Amino acid sequence: MARLKKMAQPDAGDLRSHVHFCAETGHIWLHEHRMLLVHADAQASLRKELIDTLGLARARGLLTRMGYASGVRDAELARSRTACKSDLEAFMTGPQLHTLEGIVLVTPIKLEVDRARGRFYGEFLWENSWEGQTHRRDFGIHHEPVCWTQIGYACGYTSAFMGRPILYKETECSGAGDSHCMIVGKPVEEWNDAEADMRYFKSESIANQLLDLQAQVAELRSTIGEKERLPGDMVGDSPGFRLAYELLKKAAGTHITVLLLGETGVGKEMFARRLHEMGPRASEPLVAVNCAAIPQELVESELFGVEKGAYTGAQASRPGRFERAHGGTLFLDEVGDLPLAAQAKLLRVLQDGEVERLGDHRTRKVNVRLVAATNRNLQELVAQGKFRSDLYYRLNAYQIHIPPLRERPEDTRLLFKRLVEKYSVIHGKKIAGITDKAKKALLAYSWPGNIRELQNTVERGVILAPHGGRMEIEHLFTSWDGGKAGEIGIDRYGSLDVRGSDEGDAVCEAVLSGAMTLDQVEARLIETAVSRARGNLSSAARMLGLTRAQLAYRLKRLQAEAQGRSAAVHEAASA
Repeated sequence: MARLKKMAQPDAGDLRSHVHFCAETGHIWLHEHRMLLVHADAQASLRKELIDTLGLARARGLLTRMGYASGVRDAELARSRTACKSDLEAFMTGPQLHTLEGIVLVTPIKLEVDRARGRFYGEFLWENSWEGQTHRRDFGIHHEPVCWTQIGYACGYTSAFMGRPILYKETECSGAGDSHCMIVGKPVEEWNDAEADMRYFKSESIANQLLDLQAQVAELRSTIGEKERLPGDMVGDSPGFRLAYELLKKAAGTHITVLLLGETGVGKEMFARRLHEMGPRASEPLVAVNCAAIPQELVESELFGVEKGAYTGAQASRPGRFERAHGGTLFLDEVGDLPLAAQAKLLRVLQDGEVERLGDHRTRKVNVRLVAATNRNLQELVAQGKFRSDLYYRLNAYQIHIPPLRERPEDTRLLFKRLVEKYSVIHGKKIAGITDKAKKALLAYSWPGNIRELQNTVERGVILAPHGGRMEIEHLFTSWDGGKAGEIGIDRYGSLDVRGSDEGDAVCEAVLSGAMTLDQVEARLIETAVSRARGNLSSAARMLGLTRAQLAYRLKRLQAEAQGRSAAVHEAASA
């Protein structure tokens, strides 16, 4: 076995004799391989464009595989020199070539080579790394090693030389802020965490992904001008959501009091914040209060403020939420839970624009836009004597109803995509997609907790799903084989069961009895989706889980079949 510690850089003079320049043919040869002399800046520009275009992960894989192929070619030259040299001397051809080619200055620190037994271990110092310096110049200091092409070269060269897979890792990197680079190489099976690095050596076809992106771009182009981009997590394309958002936009430029109605978790606070951001008070504070979360004995002091000594424990004067929101917007969530005494004071503030702190007789002027929200029926509370009728009419000046998620199933898909992107960034996970069974369950579930429940479900799914893998039904619904399975309609094998609903029974019975054909069911579904989407094919396609092109094809086929039947009826009548 050849063993070397703290080697000096061997003489590469004999390798230079293998480099030939042919002016007549324009060829550069290294041994029997044609080479290219390229500008470092041009190569750096290409590398940067790959990263900008493909992203770090895909660019890393492509550059690693490119370096691997180069290393394999250089290993052929090393194998041709083994007749007259030891394993160690023959192996050093690769590091010498890496230096000769201007990539990096390689100095071996520790090297053990035994090809007969398949044993290898190497530690090398890299100085003046072209790739590390280039990455640092173009992108700044990176959080992990970036000499991907060089690592690929080392892996390809050593694997070809040894006749078995050898994996190198950078332990220090100039692109990550170190003064130089250090690498360690040994057989793949001797690494405990080789899988994460080995995936970059597997070629990845992005043709299908490009086709999908092409289809998405075409779909987006078809809808440009139809609707504006919604901010943040405000995602929706259903008629109910669009109606609510249009009402919100019309109220934004005014100072009218807005009452947001909807079930718990539908996004009332998000609507209130958007209303504030779009209005003339956007530069002033938005103060949000959950009336149901404040103990009744503290509601008045929280809303209107308190003077020192007003009650036991009031050791200092402090302003209430109205004063803090002066000039801006006050959002009262769950306003239906306000006690009657606080309701009376709230009405006075709204009528007079003045607030009086507890324990004080002096009034203070406040200029506040009020946005209230509740999931309770205020009219019923008025009838029960639990809510003041005069306050109700004051708050109900401009009403916006936000529909629950079960009434806007087409928005569930959009929200899911946005939330996966959000939580993938938060938790540092890459999610490849979602399985068909999980997608069906996602769309079939009624979401009683609305968007808040969907948020929690997606975040749990992102955490549980494997990095780079797909989200499965067990990741989203951890108890899917129990309580939720019955509601979603999923059997123990993960198949949707339409028998769980009366509507499903009726459809099955109609088809099985011959009252309807499958084609008629499909036609009815498509017609209903297009009607519900008000003729917007993109929205209708999302409801049906199709692309716009697929829906257009089915519509064209149905129209052709209808014309054919009409022609046949006409011909029969003529006969």
